[in-house]
Amino acid sequence: MSELVENPVLKKDETGREILLEVKDLAVTFRNGKREFKAVHDVNFNIYKGETFSLVGESGSGKTTIGRAIMRIHPSEGDVLFMGKKINKKLSKEENRWVVRNMQMVFQDPAASLNERATIDYIVSEGLYNFHLYKDEEDRKNKVLEALKSVGLLPEHATRYPHEFSGGQRQRIGIARAMIMEPKLLIADEPISALDVSIRAQVLNLLNKFKEEKDLTQIFIAHDLSVVRYISDRIAVIHKGQIVEIAETNELYKNPLHPYTQSLMSAIPLPDPQIEKAKILKTYDEEEHFNKWNYAEHPATFREIVPGHMIFANDEEFAEYQKRYQK
Repeated sequence: MSELVENPVLKKDETGREILLEVKDLAVTFRNGKREFKAVHDVNFNIYKGETFSLVGESGSGKTTIGRAIMRIHPSEGDVLFMGKKINKKLSKEENRWVVRNMQMVFQDPAASLNERATIDYIVSEGLYNFHLYKDEEDRKNKVLEALKSVGLLPEHATRYPHEFSGGQRQRIGIARAMIMEPKLLIADEPISALDVSIRAQVLNLLNKFKEEKDLTQIFIAHDLSVVRYISDRIAVIHKGQIVEIAETNELYKNPLHPYTQSLMSAIPLPDPQIEKAKILKTYDEEEHFNKWNYAEHPATFREIVPGHMIFANDEEFAEYQKRYQK
């Protein structure tokens, strides 16, 4: 018998928040023959039950790789603890089914993630079939219709095929397919980047609705800081496979400390054309930053500047951030 249980007692942090997922010293290395590329390294964070935790960074920063490593699509080093159990190792068949049942993912490309030859009824039902999460055929159909209704689709859509839907509708189908499993954790990998601006808010509202109604915990992956501000409780900023800053959403926007975070903030478009035109964009030069604080002789570590606000810095740099924070 597996030691995994449906509703384990979750570990709590010093503030009493329940930890659903722990990521400790996560590293992902891609190999091509003898060549190696470390895409992610020294990644540490906790995700609390019921929160939306966002991973933000430019293209190629490693945010999707982190999400896929948590889902076990990419092999990884370090520890990924889901509901107190390490999952990035060889699992038994029963343990593997438990992880799949409780952790679902919504992918970036809604067209590529749906089987074009299958009806929407089958696509949404696949998890129900695999885990036999229905009493009889009538119960299965009712669950599919409820899932489609919950994402704003109609019962007649169940008999159609993916190519008959728009990008926004396909993404809703992907969300319905994930949510019908009633997961504890949903990883949304840039779920709105392929959608029209007018549709993005609808998908974000949908994810917020599930968070409030089902106490759903989410990892939201994006490159647009203006979007994650709307949906996130906490944000982790990633640069070249390493987290450089983590803070609660309001705190991060009020006090962005790391120069890379500041450069991302400066790129957020402003609605006033005059202010936008006069705005000075900040750019982040990693080599200049490393040389300025002499990282070669004084390596940086991840440390807390105020409760909940973590920054990647060495001693001298950290002291400077503290002065800036106090002003």
